[in-house]
Amino acid sequence: MIKIKGNTLVKDKVLKVSHLVYGITTSGDNLAVTYNKQLWLEVISTDGKVLQQFHSTGETQHFKSPLFITTSPDGTLWVSDCGNNTITKMDAGLTILQTFTSPLLEEPCGITAVTEDQILVCSLGNNSLLLLQPSTNTMSTLLGKDDGIEKPLSLTYCPQERKIFVAPYPTDSIKVFKFT
Repeated sequence: MIKIKGNTLVKDKVLKVSHLVYGITTSGDNLAVTYNKQLWLEVISTDGKVLQQFHSTGETQHFKSPLFITTSPDGTLWVSDCGNNTITKMDAGLTILQTFTSPLLEEPCGITAVTEDQILVCSLGNNSLLLLQPSTNTMSTLLGKDDGIEKPLSLTYCPQERKIFVAPYPTDSIKVFKFT
């Protein structure tokens, strides 16, 4: 963990977790983690203690390849599943609340929440950046190949600058898009 001391970041500690980490987000005072090639998610404390687990196996298999995870401002967790072409909404206890699909959603990867009702998703297989609006259960293309989106893997939104940062796969650059 990293602590901010004045304007300096200092290393605090290293957390040992269950497997190779793929995605991570904050969930209240805890962390929510997805793992590389594993069909489970965990909520862990900031000292590394497992608080909640969601196993996706056998008859209860919900995920095929959960990759990225984000938290919306209300604390809801959002998980992109590249294997099932779905986005799953979960509460902080890892209970599934809703699953979203769309013909536009091909190999969803990076995911970030702008608001509770505006979730941005990288559709790697569709070369697009999608906008999911859970209240209306709709998904639409925000940016596509004609806008310079190609193999989008990861993204984040900066509300202070009203910009979206998108990293394609594979890349040594980040594309920046500004709301005007």
